[in-house]
Order: sequence, then structure tokens, then C-alpha cells
Amino acid sequence: MDFLTDWLTDWLKELLIGGIMGNLEGLFDYVNTQVGEIAVQVGTTPAAWNAGVFSLIRQLSETVILPIAGLVLTFVATYELIQMLLEKNNMHEFDVANIYKWISKRLVPSSFSQTLYIVMVVFDVSQTVIASGRPDPRAPR
Repeated sequence: MDFLTDWLTDWLKELLIGGIMGNLEGLFDYVNTQVGEIAVQVGTTPAAWNAGVFSLIRQLSETVILPIAGLVLTFVATYELIQMLLEKNNMHEFDVANIYKWISKRLVPSSFSQTLYIVMVVFDVSQTVIASGRPDPRAPR
């Protein structure tokens, strides 16, 4: 009777190990295929992905959003400068640090006007890195 239970135990172990290994091999193949597809999609620039939508966004950004934002920022900057100058008794007790603070407040919003170009640089650099095909240093050789 021991012979039968040993044979049945070995057969069941081999069946389970074979099934698990088969599933894991299929899983690894599927994951590798999906990673390859994702790498292709990540390497696509917005202009190549959907040129019509990208050109529409770029045109709206340059012709509508930037001029309106420029007018609003100009009004706010002028108002803040006038209030800052009048606050200290017509510059009788004026602190130079306030000018530096005002200039730094103006530089940050003005850099937002270049956001579209900064984002495009990030996409171009990432596409170049993906296209270079550098292997993962952790990958087995």
C-alpha cells in the first residue's frame, strides 16, 4: 500500500509543479509582450500620437491662453508694484528686498509661458532614451 501512496504523491507533485511552471512561463511571456508594447507607446511623441489634437492644443496655447494670461499677469504685476511703492510712504522707508521679491514673483509666472516647450523637451528626451535601446543593467546577460 505504501507503494501506491508514494506513486500517487509523486504523480500529484509532478502534476502540480508542471502546471505551476507552465502557468509561470506563460505569464512571463505575456508580461514581456506587454512591456514591449508599452515601450513602443511610451516612445511615441504627442505630435506623432495624434497630430491633429496636438496642433490644436499648441495653437490654442499660443493664440488664446498666452495672450489672456499675459494681460492678467501684467495687470497683477502693475497693481502689486504700485501698492508696494505706496505702502512705505512714497519710498521714504522703502526696503530693497521688496524689489527682489517682486522680481522673483514676476519671473515664475513668466516661465509658465514656456510650459508647452518644456513638456515637449521632456517627451523628446524620453523618446531619444527609449530609441537608443540601452539595456537594463540588472538584466541577465
